[in-house]
Amino acid sequence: MWRIFAAAAFLVFGAGAQAEEDVALKAGAGRDVVENYCNACHSLDYPRINAPFLDRQSWETEVKKMITAYGAPITPADAKIIVDYLTANYGSGR
Repeated sequence: MWRIFAAAAFLVFGAGAQAEEDVALKAGAGRDVVENYCNACHSLDYPRINAPFLDRQSWETEVKKMITAYGAPITPADAKIIVDYLTANYGSGR
């Protein structure tokens, strides 16, 4: 159920936010990798919106989905960097 809410929140808040303002992610190791890959397809509001809901396993699932379902050209090494960054800075268990 939380995934439906997260997806709806992204569609309502995330998709339009990129046109309105640039989103600044939290400083941290891997931020540049996240910005390069993730911002290519969607707003960087996605981590902030989903932070209350996604733990490490969930961020791993989300990154895997971006690769397998949407064809994001993310290498395994960069996928780990992305998950590490998102978990440390936007994970629900932080």
